[in-house]
Amino acid sequence: MRRFGLLGFPLTHSFSQGYFTEKFQRENITDAGYENFSLERIELLHDVLKNYPDLAGLNVTIPYKKQVLPFLADATETVKEMGACNCIKITDGKLYGYNTDTTGFRSSLVPFLKPSHTRALILGTGGASAAVAFVLRQLGIGYLFVSRRPYEDAISYEMIDETILDSHQLIINTTPLGMYPNVDACPPLPYHYLTAGHHLYDLTYNPPETLFLKQGREAGATIQNGREMLVLQAEESWEIWNS
Repeated sequence: MRRFGLLGFPLTHSFSQGYFTEKFQRENITDAGYENFSLERIELLHDVLKNYPDLAGLNVTIPYKKQVLPFLADATETVKEMGACNCIKITDGKLYGYNTDTTGFRSSLVPFLKPSHTRALILGTGGASAAVAFVLRQLGIGYLFVSRRPYEDAISYEMIDETILDSHQLIINTTPLGMYPNVDACPPLPYHYLTAGHHLYDLTYNPPETLFLKQGREAGATIQNGREMLVLQAEESWEIWNS
């Protein structure tokens, strides 16, 4: 039996576990199982690797996409460049890092892009934001990071005004704000400045329409959630684990 799993904290709900369990049943894959590893500290990964010698691969989610890097024996150039890993293949006890968020994000975003989407706001500065920034660079789209506090590479939410929103008509939320069960939360933006020219992308998929997306839709913007991205990155993970 090959074991795969999801590494993160907290894992109050898991797209990956449900998706792969259904995939194994649908495709009659009888030699594989998938489970959650909800770890309060990344150091506990040592215990997981010791206690589950049959572990063949991991997906990695919030907050460990960056923190997991010291555990890797090697990684793709993409992972090294962005400093974030969301997929691990385990071979002979050694961990090899990949990033499938980039494929999922790019493929799902491109059909929504308009000529006016030349600059973007990336809400959040965690591991998912690194994948988003990587793809935007590939697409030639400029971007600003937005964080709770301003620093060298990011502005704060308080600094966002009508001028910034007018010049950044693509907005990607990589934070967990609004994710179930905290569905009444959203990034603190001046949503009244949004227009029909804006596109809002929330990497969250549960609920399907977060408060962030709802306010964008009500302002006339186009919106999308992260479910398609998750499906695409999950399938690429499966290809990596079986290559």
